[in-house]
Amino acid sequence: MDKQAEELMKKCESMDDTSVMGSCEVLLNMMKDKNVTLDEDPNQTYLGMAENLTPKDVSKVLQLALKVRESGDITDTELKNAASRLIRAIEMS
Repeated sequence: MDKQAEELMKKCESMDDTSVMGSCEVLLNMMKDKNVTLDEDPNQTYLGMAENLTPKDVSKVLQLALKVRESGDITDTELKNAASRLIRAIEMS
């Protein structure tokens, strides 16, 4: 994990920002709608994560966003932009 990612993860630990939570939900729903899969917990669906999202889940969604943004396998611009927006929202909080 690079330095930026480590700093973002620390911010997530105390996160309780509704705009960030909204960005998390948008990203998760978009990943579900576009049938994007990452090698994460196969028993956890993105829709399930979005429906049950709590502030403590933000760090997990951030990890997904970082993977989406850096993935060469994911070429969907809209999805990459949603991941970048979430990352920026956490940076600015």
